[in-house]
Amino acid sequence: MRAPRLLPVLGICLLPMLSGCIAKTAANVVTAPVRVTSKAVDMATTSQSEADEKRGRRMREYEEDLGKLERRYQKHMRQCDDGSDSACLKARNDYADIQQLRASAPY
Repeated sequence: MRAPRLLPVLGICLLPMLSGCIAKTAANVVTAPVRVTSKAVDMATTSQSEADEKRGRRMREYEEDLGKLERRYQKHMRQCDDGSDSACLKARNDYADIQQLRASAPY
């Protein structure tokens, strides 16, 4: 017999908690289109700092690639000076790669 009497009491106690949940859900539903739209706009646009970061990253990668090619070219040139014909050919190819990379410099 105690169980039926307890149900109305539990219902009264839970009712305020449910209304809070419903209000919160309603607020989320109402603001959802605004949040989705602002997220889409944010993803579609690039801020100046993001553009600067990307440009800096491209410049660093370019300089790293150029440095690797120049070191490889110098190594092959030393081997070419020592009399290696294949190293001379590799040095020529390295030099061509360096010139091609410099033509496509990001700045």
